[in-house]
Amino acid sequence: MSDIQTRVQDALDTLVDSGAERGLQATAHHRGERVVDAVSGTVDAATGEPVAPDTLFYTYSTGKAMTVTAVQVLIEQGVFDYDTRIAELWPEFGAHGKGSATIRHALTHSIGVPALPSDVTPADLCDWPSICARIADSEPWWQPGTATGYHAHTFGYIAGEIIRRATGRRISEVLREDVARPLGVEGELYFGVPESQLGRVAPLEDADGSAEFLASLPDDSPFFTLAPRAVTPTAVFGNRRDVLMADIPAGGKMTARAIATLYAALLGDVAGVRLVAPERLGDLTEVAFSGTDQVFDMPTKLSLGFGLGLVGDEDDEHPTTFGWGGVGGSYALADTATGVTFALTKNRLTPDFSTAQTLAGMVLDAFAPR
Repeated sequence: MSDIQTRVQDALDTLVDSGAERGLQATAHHRGERVVDAVSGTVDAATGEPVAPDTLFYTYSTGKAMTVTAVQVLIEQGVFDYDTRIAELWPEFGAHGKGSATIRHALTHSIGVPALPSDVTPADLCDWPSICARIADSEPWWQPGTATGYHAHTFGYIAGEIIRRATGRRISEVLREDVARPLGVEGELYFGVPESQLGRVAPLEDADGSAEFLASLPDDSPFFTLAPRAVTPTAVFGNRRDVLMADIPAGGKMTARAIATLYAALLGDVAGVRLVAPERLGDLTEVAFSGTDQVFDMPTKLSLGFGLGLVGDEDDEHPTTFGWGGVGGSYALADTATGVTFALTKNRLTPDFSTAQTLAGMVLDAFAPR
């Protein structure tokens, strides 16, 4: 067992033994080779079933990497390009002055439709035609391409409907056929989990005080600007059977080893598979839009699909990383400087990314140039 495998395993065990976490998976690759594959804890308190490497976790926005990759793979195939206008593929989306919006704007969260309708319900999110029609008919907050703001939920539906209109396939089919299957992780990356696989999903649980904290937020909090309380990403929402089975590509259900493999195949070759050409890696790793997030009123830097920098790293000590984190503290990334990819999945929804930041930093530092 390698030193970094031992260190990560010990860290996971300590988190579980202390009661800070319930169940965890952590995986890392270095230049395409898996160097960490650790699990700890239990799937849920009621059964005591241990977490396995193939346990599925609903990681919320960590799954945006799957959505971005589905789009990037189709760009690689020449199906469309960054500057294709969305309305060319999806005419209804051009309503209310959005006709100039492009796929580039979608990937940089700069279209201007970051919010869901204020009356949307969990059932609405599971109704693909209906929710896409409502997003298409929404009025933009700004002229597409002139500002950015996190499109927490709408991002996934916009990307998914672009794909459906262009290919006739659901985004979940593209993920399975063009990404997961070639990488050998079919059955470990899902938007909607098949009914036959629901027993592999670890139930989410809210960390102590997190549900109360959300309940205490005012209705005009930026958190609820993006989506109403009815679809707040809590354990109750994430454990709904319909939500688990639906294609909601703002997030994903996955294993750590599968999403770490996906990132490794974006960086380079993994068992003969590379998801984007080497000359396009810069599209994923270089700043394509920076500015003040119009939802959260904070600085942001985005490539064509990914957040840049290590999550929570205010000192920007790892500027060569790109990735996505999700509500509850799950996180996955890739780093061009070290050739490292890292993923953490977990079932306790904690209010920050401290666990992921510590573990990711541990792995990145282990392979940093000396």
